[in-house]
Amino acid sequence: MQHKTQLTLSFLLSQVLLLACAEDLECVPGFQRKIFYIEQPFEFTEDQPVLNLEFDDCKGNNKLNFEVSNPDFKVERDGSLVALKNVSEAGRALFVHARSEHAEDMAEILIVGANEKHGALKEIFKIEGNLGIPRQKRAILATPILIPENQRPPFPRSVGKVIRSEGTEGAKFRLSGKGVDQDPKGIFRINEISGDVSVTRALDREAIANYELEVEVTDLSGKTIDGPVRLDISVIDQNDNRPMFKEGPYVGHVMEGSPTGTTVMRMTAFDADDSSTDNALLRYHILKQTPTKPSPNMFYIDPEKGDIVTVVSPVLLDRETMETPKYELVIEAKDMGGLDVGLTGTATATILVDDKNDHPPEFTQKEFQATVKEGVTGVIVNLTVGDRDDPATGAWRAVYTIINGNPGQSFEIHTNPQTNEGMLSVVKPLDYEISAFHTLLIKVENEDPLIPDIAYGPSSTATVQITVEDVNEGPLFHPNPMTVTKQENIPIGSVVLTVNATDPDTLQHQTIRYSVFKDPAGWLEINPTNGTISTTAILDRESPYVQNNIYTALFLAIDSGNPPATGTGTLHITLQDVNDNVPSLYPTLAKVCDDAKDLRVVVLGASDKDLHPNTDPFKFELSKQSGPEKLWRITKLNNTHAQVILLQNLKKANYNIPISVTDSGKPPLTNNTELKLQVCSCKKSKMDCSATDALHISMTLILLSLFSLFCL
Repeated sequence: MQHKTQLTLSFLLSQVLLLACAEDLECVPGFQRKIFYIEQPFEFTEDQPVLNLEFDDCKGNNKLNFEVSNPDFKVERDGSLVALKNVSEAGRALFVHARSEHAEDMAEILIVGANEKHGALKEIFKIEGNLGIPRQKRAILATPILIPENQRPPFPRSVGKVIRSEGTEGAKFRLSGKGVDQDPKGIFRINEISGDVSVTRALDREAIANYELEVEVTDLSGKTIDGPVRLDISVIDQNDNRPMFKEGPYVGHVMEGSPTGTTVMRMTAFDADDSSTDNALLRYHILKQTPTKPSPNMFYIDPEKGDIVTVVSPVLLDRETMETPKYELVIEAKDMGGLDVGLTGTATATILVDDKNDHPPEFTQKEFQATVKEGVTGVIVNLTVGDRDDPATGAWRAVYTIINGNPGQSFEIHTNPQTNEGMLSVVKPLDYEISAFHTLLIKVENEDPLIPDIAYGPSSTATVQITVEDVNEGPLFHPNPMTVTKQENIPIGSVVLTVNATDPDTLQHQTIRYSVFKDPAGWLEINPTNGTISTTAILDRESPYVQNNIYTALFLAIDSGNPPATGTGTLHITLQDVNDNVPSLYPTLAKVCDDAKDLRVVVLGASDKDLHPNTDPFKFELSKQSGPEKLWRITKLNNTHAQVILLQNLKKANYNIPISVTDSGKPPLTNNTELKLQVCSCKKSKMDCSATDALHISMTLILLSLFSLFCL
C-alpha cells in the first residue's frame, strides 16, 4: 500500500507539472487522468454515478469498452462509473481497463476517507512548492505507467509517453534499466523522437510486479543533455491464478461425542495474485461430504478462515453407530471473494472420528465350562468378550484378572492380541485326588480407563467351572533321588537298599512292581515285589562308570493300571575306598653315558588308583643286587618320588635294576618291578646305545625324561 501511495503521489505531482506545460503537449492516447480519488460513502447506491472517467484514443474512440476489476461496478459508454447494486464495501481500490480500436489504458480509483484525500493533495502541492523550479525550465516529464498483465497481441503496444517541455534539435530519448537493457531485456522500448513508451510482450505480475526505469535525453553524439529521470511502471494484477492447496494431505481428527462447534482442522489455500486485491481474496466452501450419514452436513467450514468445525450434536458424532469413522470433504477455495467470476481450486480433507472408551467390554456368556486332565498344563478355555470400541485402541483391548478361586496360583489368564479373547491356562498341574472341581471368578477391563460417566457392569465378570479328569499316574519314589554309602568290593549278593514307591491314585487299589531301568556297569538287581536292591558283581570305585566316587542307577516302579503307569527313581551309591590297587612305578627306562660324571641316573615316581590313606607316602627299595659289588643305590626324595644313583661308571651294556614300591594302606600293597638301564657311548653330544652287551639285570619300567620329575 505504501508503494501504491508513492506511485499516486508521483503521478499527481506529474499531473501538476503537466498542466504547467500543457500548451506544448499534443494528444496522448488513453485515460486523460490515471488516478482518481473518491470519498468512501456509507453505501454506493445502485445505478447512481460515482465519477466520470475521460478516455481518448485521439482517433474518435471507435469500439470503446470498459472493464472494472470489481464486478459490482461498470463504466457506461460516456465514462460514468456506476454501481450495479447497493454496495457497502468496495475495497480500497478499483481498476478500470479501457480498450478501443486504437488504444488501451488502465486507470486506478482509490477509495479513501476525506482526511486521506485532503492530506495526499496537500502533500503533492507542498512537494511542488518545495521544488522551486520555474515551470518553463522543467525539461522531462515521466509520469508513472500502469500496465495490466496478460495483455493480448498485437505487440508492441503503446502504454505511455515521456514528454520534454523544451525541444532541442537532434535530441533523442533514451530508456534504460531492468526490462530494457538489463535482464529481462527488451520488454520496454521508447520512441527516441516522440517519447512513446511501448511494451513488446505480455507481462506477468507474479514474475515481476514493478519496473524502475530511467529516461534521459541525449544529443546526436549520445551525450546526456537532460536527466536521467525515473520512470515507474507498475503491472496491474489480473485474476489469472487459481487458488492452490499446497500443504496436503489434509487429515484432521475429532473425538467422538465432541460438542457442536468443535474445531477439527484448518484448510488454507494460496493465490499467487495480488494479495491487496480481490483477485487473491479467498472464500472457502464444502462441495461434497462422503459419506452423507448420519447427516449430509456433519461439518462446516469458515468461509474466510478455512476452519472446519462440527455442526451436528454430540449424539450423532458416535463412532460406534457411524457407517464409517472416516469422512472425506471436498473443499473449494474461490478467489474474488467467492463471487461467481472467481477462479477455484479444490482439495480433499480427511476427517477421522477418534474413539473414546465409552463402551466397557462384556462377556458373551455369564458362565464358561472347561475340562482338564490332572497333571496337564496349557490353555484350557478361551473366554470371549464383546466391545464396540475401536479395535486398534486401548479402549478395545481387554485385560483379564482372576479375582477368586485361585489360591494356589494354578491358573493364569492372558489376552489373545488378535482376537481379544481371554486364554485361561493351567500353569501348575492339578491333582484329581486333591480336588476334582475348581470355580474361578474372572473380570475383564480395558487397557484405557472408561470415560467418567461410564462404569463396568455385571457383564464384565464371568464364572469358569473347571472339571479335573482322573488320570492313572505313575508311582512316586520316596525319596527321589535315593542315596546310600557302601564300601567297594562288598560280596556279591549284598543288599544295597530297599526302595519305597507309592501310587498317587489313592482312590484306585493298585499293586506296584519294580525293575531295573538303567544300570551302566551291570552291578545291581531289584526284587520286583519288595524293591530290595542287591549286588550282582563287585562294586569297584575305580571303575569308569563311577564319577566322583558315586555310582548312579535308575529303577522303575510300575502300577497295575490299564494301561499301566510308570514312575522312575534315581539311586546314588557313594563308594568308599579299599586298598585294592598296588602302586605303579614310572619311568621304566633310563639312559646314561658310560663316561658320565653325574651318576644320578633317574628320578622315579609312584602313583596309586586308590584314595588317601591307601596311597602315599610310598616306600622305595632295591631288591638284592647280584655280583660281588654294589653298582647302584636308591634315595627317597619325597612321599611320591625317589632317585636312582650309580655308584660307579659302567661299561656299555643293558642293566635291569629290581625295585619294589609299597603304599601306605592297611594292609600295605607292594609292587616289584624292574628299571631298564642302558649305558651308552657318548661322543660330541651324541648318545649311541646300539650294540650293547648282554643284559646284566632285568627291568620293567620306561624312562620318560631324565629331569622331568627331578624337582618334585
